[in-house]
Amino acid sequence: MAIAKMKLITISAEKEHLLDVLQKFIDLDYFHPEPASKFIDSVHGLSSMDEENPVAELSARFQEICSDMGLEALEAADVRRRDYDMQRIRDYIEKIDQKYGNAVSVKKDLQTVIQENEDALVQVRNIESIDLNLDGLFECRYIKIRFGRLPLDSVKKLQYYRNRPFVFKSFSQDDTYSWCLYMTTQKYEGDVDNMFSSLYFERIRIPEFVHGTPEKAQETLQDEIDSDRRQLQHVEEVIASLKAECSENFAKIRGELNFLNRMHSARKYVVGLGERFSITGFIDAADVERLKDTFSELKEVEIEVRLAHSDKRLDPPTKLKNGWFARPFLMFVEMYGIPDYDGIDPVPIVALTYSLLFGIMFGDVGQGIVVILAGLLLSKWKGMKLGEVMMRIGIFSTIFGFVFGSVFGNETMLDPLYHALLGIDGRPINVMSSDFILVLLMIAVGIGAVLNLFCMVLNMRLQLRRKNMGEFLFSQNGAAGFIFYGSVVAAAALFVAGINVLNPIYIVILIVLPLLCVFLKEPLTRKLHKEAMFPEGFGAFFMEGFFELFEVCLSYVTNTISYLRVGGFVLSHAGMMMAVTMIMGMCSGVAAAAVGIFGNVLVMCLEGLVVGIQALRLEFYEMFSRYFEGNGTAFRTMEQIG
Repeated sequence: MAIAKMKLITISAEKEHLLDVLQKFIDLDYFHPEPASKFIDSVHGLSSMDEENPVAELSARFQEICSDMGLEALEAADVRRRDYDMQRIRDYIEKIDQKYGNAVSVKKDLQTVIQENEDALVQVRNIESIDLNLDGLFECRYIKIRFGRLPLDSVKKLQYYRNRPFVFKSFSQDDTYSWCLYMTTQKYEGDVDNMFSSLYFERIRIPEFVHGTPEKAQETLQDEIDSDRRQLQHVEEVIASLKAECSENFAKIRGELNFLNRMHSARKYVVGLGERFSITGFIDAADVERLKDTFSELKEVEIEVRLAHSDKRLDPPTKLKNGWFARPFLMFVEMYGIPDYDGIDPVPIVALTYSLLFGIMFGDVGQGIVVILAGLLLSKWKGMKLGEVMMRIGIFSTIFGFVFGSVFGNETMLDPLYHALLGIDGRPINVMSSDFILVLLMIAVGIGAVLNLFCMVLNMRLQLRRKNMGEFLFSQNGAAGFIFYGSVVAAAALFVAGINVLNPIYIVILIVLPLLCVFLKEPLTRKLHKEAMFPEGFGAFFMEGFFELFEVCLSYVTNTISYLRVGGFVLSHAGMMMAVTMIMGMCSGVAAAAVGIFGNVLVMCLEGLVVGIQALRLEFYEMFSRYFEGNGTAFRTMEQIG
């Protein structure tokens, strides 16, 4: 559970071996490469070997064709050749695209024709009771006829247009539409069409090949539809066959293009100098021998291993190593930032404190088990990191549920267990007891104080490691702040216990003097570096330092009091479950069960979310602010960088 120790690696060889090196380099899933741009500006004669990607356009075109054919999810074949015939690939995919495009175009045309004929068939069926010849209607020179359907609401509105030159005839209707026709003269065709269009008339065009009576027209349309459907089925078979035929070749092409793109992307990390090239990056110290084994076949390749900080141009990346319990909580840390390479890994600390705080605020055996099961399902079925977090915080909720004696809000179910194991008649802690509420709030503040002091210790350790003695000794989160805050907390705790330690010696040495050191942090730090303590005069320093000291003291108070929310949410959770239990008591049978289930689900969803957010807030604002900066660079391989 720590930050992995890095080694700075330089891989170098003659340029004639570049492709051989890159072919192995692109598969290194434990190598953090540094771009060539970080080196070429600082040393004369160095150059980047990056160049325009010769397959970028072809790759984009290939992806477009795959998307059109619905083959985006086609898995790429593992093909590794460097002598690809790009023109052959280009000609092949364009040929496939043309065949597929033609087939799809025919399919769309057939679907359009079928839909039009089916609409016409519906219209003809609605006028089959009329004994007329359609040919006569279509051959009219001065009378224009429109077949279609009109919403029933619009039919009623036609009475407002009785003075217009048209004839309307409804043949049949359903719940929504009236199947109809209207006629008008050639002179008023445009005006009448616009009027019916405003009434949402949907015109259905009867094909020109339809002749004779409506009965005869139905037969003709149905024959045409059946014939087009047979053609459509044949075209769909052709499309399916084409997809199956080219899938294997497309998988190879995707593999080829992916390989070439990765080889080209790797060039941005290659630095050229004369006839040689080099690639620089970081790896875990434990992977050094593994790297050497990878390039052992290439005798011409030289691998230089150096200390992580040996090149001042480069900042070592941070690779976190955490155990089973802590690992999922990395997602919370990444929200804030990545620790510095020389910093402290906060993940195990977050894992423990977040789970502890959540468990205290959401203590219930039954609900804790539900959270565990829900997390297990989300983790296994959906692969969600949040599910793994839920499993762990659910364990702590269950543990504190036993402490508080609550099982889905029932506070008597565990009484036999307590009697058997502890020899007591009821639960160890009655959260809602008036005698315990004040104690609970004091415990919450005490937890906050302990966590604050712990974070100060972490900060002192960090500053000492960095040899930043000013911050270590005099900062509000350093030794001076620790002594001041710890002394105040200790005095308050002893006072509650009936012991008064606030004598002049205690106040001066443990409170006033450390606070004065915090006030004089900058001057004392300058003194350590043998600089003038007050370069701009004591007056200017005093005014600025006074207000900063006031802010520091206020932050101590607010950071501590902030943990009252832990006790508050313990009471809130118990109160909400008490309300659910009371309502259940007012009901019976199925109603009581329904209230219990709904109430527990509501509490778990709403309060569980709020408690989770509040615990995260305490991590970020009360704890991280004391020891964690989050300015590091994440360890990323070339594949992760993309």
